[in-house]
Amino acid sequence: MNHVSFKPAANELDGKVILITGAGDGIGRQAALTYAKLGAETILLGKTVKKLTAVYDQIVAEGGKEPAIIPLDMKGATVKNYKDMALTIESEFGKLDGLLNNASILNSLNPIDHIYEDAFDKVMKVNLKATLFLTQALIPVLKKADKSSVIFTSSGVGKKGRAFWGEYAISKFATEGLMQTMADEFGHTNIRTNCINPGATKTTMRSKAYPSEDVSLLKLPEDIMPTYVYLMSDQSVDVNGESLDAQPK
Repeated sequence: MNHVSFKPAANELDGKVILITGAGDGIGRQAALTYAKLGAETILLGKTVKKLTAVYDQIVAEGGKEPAIIPLDMKGATVKNYKDMALTIESEFGKLDGLLNNASILNSLNPIDHIYEDAFDKVMKVNLKATLFLTQALIPVLKKADKSSVIFTSSGVGKKGRAFWGEYAISKFATEGLMQTMADEFGHTNIRTNCINPGATKTTMRSKAYPSEDVSLLKLPEDIMPTYVYLMSDQSVDVNGESLDAQPK
């Protein structure tokens, strides 16, 4: 099945509970809106309450199921925060069918000899460490679903190194490795694990990396949603350990 042209049924995600990190803005926001429109109960995790509330309001206004909001800054969150969150989700929902690990930070683009420890630690904390331990904490809840899907967010620079992308590229190479390791480890269970590389998309993060590019040439977050929906739907139940490009060249 072609994930880029995937056309979901109107109730494709009905009955599913899906957590989205970085749900207040950009691709995470659009994924939350799209999942809710297709019938999912969404859990919105992000650091800015105002943005999460706006997504909540839009989902409800569009007739979606009332979402849950988890205000959490992954730069400062602890393993205990994630374990407590997982217990709350299990108590409230009884299961978790999907986890979209979307939250990432870029910092600035620098040559290797100008990567500084504090900036490196911040990027690795959010893009890798927090993502790992959040996912780890949720594994028991993911196991309670019939078929659960974990999606990590990759990048073109996480597949082929590119000059000056430094710690961000390193974090995305590590994310690909985390995905492959988890996919191999849980391949015999109900949990499937994959990556999505969104490609060049009109987001705030993209504008920081390419401040002078012509944004009219970029895809919008809603344009790349077919891949995000496909991996959350039961149509992808046999897809595991793959890294899909939402915008194949």
